[in-house]
Amino acid sequence: MRVSSSMIFDVGTTGISRQTSSLLKVQQQLASGRRILTPGDDPIAAGRAIEITQAKAVNAQFIDNQKAAANALGLEEVHLSHAQDLLTRASELANTAGSTVNSPIARAGIATELRSIYDQLMGIANIKNADGSHIFGGFKSDTVPFGGTIDSLNGGDVTYSGDDGQRLLQVSSNRYIEISDSGLDLFRRIATGNGYFVTDYAASNSGTGIIDGGSISDPVAWNSATAHNVDVRFTVTAGVTTYDLVDTGTGNSLLTGGVAPALVASQRSYLSGQPIQLSAQGAEPAFDLGGTVRVSGTVADGDRFTLAPSSSQSVFASIAQLVGALESNDTTAAGNAKFLTDVGAARNNATLALNNMVTARARVGSRLNELESLQVMGEQFGLQYDQALSDLQDLDYAAAATELAKRQISLEAAQQSFVRVSQLSLFNYL
Repeated sequence: MRVSSSMIFDVGTTGISRQTSSLLKVQQQLASGRRILTPGDDPIAAGRAIEITQAKAVNAQFIDNQKAAANALGLEEVHLSHAQDLLTRASELANTAGSTVNSPIARAGIATELRSIYDQLMGIANIKNADGSHIFGGFKSDTVPFGGTIDSLNGGDVTYSGDDGQRLLQVSSNRYIEISDSGLDLFRRIATGNGYFVTDYAASNSGTGIIDGGSISDPVAWNSATAHNVDVRFTVTAGVTTYDLVDTGTGNSLLTGGVAPALVASQRSYLSGQPIQLSAQGAEPAFDLGGTVRVSGTVADGDRFTLAPSSSQSVFASIAQLVGALESNDTTAAGNAKFLTDVGAARNNATLALNNMVTARARVGSRLNELESLQVMGEQFGLQYDQALSDLQDLDYAAAATELAKRQISLEAAQQSFVRVSQLSLFNYL
């Protein structure tokens, strides 16, 4: 093989360039702290690093979503806490109002405070968040959810212009969490009475009898019964007070197995304050509504009290009914009996509304606890992703420093050898 001077120069230049390139790469690795500068340095590790980087970015977005969800639920919890405090106060006022010894001025004072509570609750129900969306309007967040003043209800209920929607936010790969609650569930869709039936008095009652809210001890029996609309009808004959239980759906007595009350004389004896069993006693035909009610006071002949299946109404209607009872002006004995019955019913409804609010806060609290756990998990995932990327990409400085020294020596050797070889020319000996 013939080696020419030009070949010596070409090979020397190529070798020096290669060594310089290798030295530059090690120098760039040291400067960046990364082992992989291009995918070609380690294709498998580079591909894996891209996957982990994408997973890390998704995890970071979930953490941001968790924080946003926690902020939304935290704001809701603050307002629900205030609403719970107001309902607690309303229940206290209902207990205070449930006495005929309160003077008209005292009743008016209680009614005034209840009006203030009504307005505050309406303000909470229509509250907006920082971006101007109504919190309790469902998906219709740009619409004022609740409408109606305490004096405009007139035995009716407030209007609701929102919907049942709950806004969701994805906070993990397989979890969408509710970041809002419908105002229907919080303020409007609240069971009346004892949750199974509602008691009331007939407007024509002239005695001083008062009926309580009743109770259900056997929900299965109540749900299985066919007679849910029942009258407790009183008869006073020669100073003896008796009562009958009448299925108003059929017009027949439950105590006599389906015979019209006008055709029978079999009735139970009435004793003020004693439970009225809504089930068969002794030799009576079988029937069972699974509960009891109590009537206290002196009833008049023809007085009656009603039982009807529980429905739902808003907390605003309950407060309005209590205010209406407090502002009534009937101070007769029968009027006082109706007042106490109305106050007792409103107190029961306020208690159910308070229980509903406590349950709602518990649901929000459980979501906040879940978000807290997810944030901790997300931060741990982030650390794991960082560790995996570090194992794939980060530079071993000790090895790199050794490699740099090695490359420097190789480059210097290439340069020195080129100097020596380049001087092997015949012209140097002429």
